[in-house]
Amino acid sequence: MNHTTSTTRPWLRLIALGSLVLLAACERPPMETTQQGYRGTGMVQIVNPRLQGDVAAANQIPVSIPPASPDGPKAGQVYQNVKVLGDLSVGEFTRLMVNMTAWVSPEQGCNYCHNPANLADDGIYTKVVARRMIQMTQHINTDWKAHVAETGVTCYTCHRGLPVPKNVWFTADAQPYGSNFMGDKAGQNSPTVDVKLGSLPYDPLSGYLAGTPQAIRVGGTTALPTGPGASIQQTEKTYALMTHMSSALGQNCTFCHNTQNFNKWEGTPPQRVTAWHGIQMTRDLNLAYMEPLATVFPANRKGELGDVAKANCATCHQGVNKPLAGVPMLKDHPELAAFRPYTAPAPVAAPAPATAPGPSQ
Repeated sequence: MNHTTSTTRPWLRLIALGSLVLLAACERPPMETTQQGYRGTGMVQIVNPRLQGDVAAANQIPVSIPPASPDGPKAGQVYQNVKVLGDLSVGEFTRLMVNMTAWVSPEQGCNYCHNPANLADDGIYTKVVARRMIQMTQHINTDWKAHVAETGVTCYTCHRGLPVPKNVWFTADAQPYGSNFMGDKAGQNSPTVDVKLGSLPYDPLSGYLAGTPQAIRVGGTTALPTGPGASIQQTEKTYALMTHMSSALGQNCTFCHNTQNFNKWEGTPPQRVTAWHGIQMTRDLNLAYMEPLATVFPANRKGELGDVAKANCATCHQGVNKPLAGVPMLKDHPELAAFRPYTAPAPVAAPAPATAPGPSQ
């Protein structure tokens, strides 16, 4: 009896240890659920109430400096080389610069983007990038209201006090080890946080948020393979993108989809339309604003394939379905709502010299 106990005890320990490992990846109950679809559809959002405090703390906005007067001389009249914000008053311009420092480089200060000996100098690459990012922010708030509505964004929405936003991405090498005895990995089985450490394609963003456009598809529209469909690899990549979006927004798939038919638009929550515009917006930003900066960024700021950092859903959302819990960001910074180039006033013509009176005068 003692002999049996001594030999089986190690197995019991292994079983107990294995159970602890499995349970470590689970969240302990109780969990809170909210039904958002029709009964029986399984459209329920699951929330861990113990994590909500951390989520709320991570989405606090900084105190905004009171608005400055729009009166007085324009920044473009007082400062040199102001190409984007010259139409602001000096007070408005200074206020935005102070806020940008707090939003993006609170530790590095103004010198992160400026040459302290010559603030007009464009020799520091971060200044050139920052100018373009201001234009991008204005573009989002002006032309992508279908996604950001009137809430809008500022530099802080993505940066959160960091010079480089926490959540950016680079194009991954689909064959990091070349073609060898392992065969074609098809960009899979190298777990990353973008796909929640799964075996799905580990670069779910190229082709959807940048690069050559790809269709987001899962299956065909007919019962038999007689109509347009999707390959297994394309389906897996679509699932990888959806996994990224679910994680980035901190929501289940049913936040945007109707479980009766994930493909159909009829009966889906309105968030799906907003998410569709978000995909188009992010792709637009990466192609029009980020990728053209490849010649500006130094090599140490680029990815393994030489591309620049790009935005994805997590860049702004950071785990919540509305960035910064939906707090309106634009109302305190209307200067980030539209591009207002500075136009120098036309020089005033000198008055014509007085004509000497003629004999008859």
